[in-house]
Amino acid sequence: MKHHLKRQLRRLATERPYQIIAGSAAALVLAGGTGVALAATDDTASRSENTVAVAELGSRLGEAASRGEARIAVPSPSASPSAAPTASPSAKPAAKATTDPDTKPKPKPKPPASKVLDYDYQAQTTYYYCGPAAVRNALSANGIERSQDTLAVALGTTEMGTNSAEDTTRVLNQQVKGNPYRTRMIPGAATPAQMDRLQADVVTAVSNGRAVVANVAGDATDTNGGWHSFPGGHYIAVVGYKNDGRTVRIADSADPSLPSYWVTTIDLANWMATRGYSA
Repeated sequence: MKHHLKRQLRRLATERPYQIIAGSAAALVLAGGTGVALAATDDTASRSENTVAVAELGSRLGEAASRGEARIAVPSPSASPSAAPTASPSAKPAAKATTDPDTKPKPKPKPPASKVLDYDYQAQTTYYYCGPAAVRNALSANGIERSQDTLAVALGTTEMGTNSAEDTTRVLNQQVKGNPYRTRMIPGAATPAQMDRLQADVVTAVSNGRAVVANVAGDATDTNGGWHSFPGGHYIAVVGYKNDGRTVRIADSADPSLPSYWVTTIDLANWMATRGYSA
């Protein structure tokens, strides 16, 4: 009988590990019950007493288990683990990183392959007014109307003509807002770099609505085979281009019967050797 009760105690302790404390209490009851069973000499009485002891043991084990469960279910404040942090209901999710807008300046549109300005042609009124006439024809592309006489005074033109491209640049900037014109001099034979510079300057000026004034000297042949000769120097207006600036359109005040023609940019650069232009 003693061994039977021990086996039941071990089974209960195995099924509920948290009843170790209750098992200890049960062992004390078992010891008392066992003493009663050993003291009895009547087998029937012993079985009856042992039955009562088992029932009492079961009741005490249940109470002990309940107290053990309560102790496990309600941990001591000093031993309680830190509560896991919980998100506040009002907390908002972190905003997603956004890519900064592209702040790089957009490239300027490519100039057209060809362009001719809308200008008002006028032939020079005197043999030495080529400078005032060229400036006047160039300004007409900007909608600016000035007489050749007025421009001759500003340019300092005399019967000897107009001094240089520096003068045409100065007067053009006096009439056109923003002072956009710059003087380019070709002191000797035109170099490839100066030819490229002339091409770029003509495309930039004409695509922006401005004509170029060139100071030429000597001879040149246009794309139609026409020959143009000015040994003492002459002023012309460049009012257009084609082939991406490889060919330019000339407004020439010298001969009203041939007011305009085309020349290559290379020929124009060579025609301006020792002189210059305003662009």
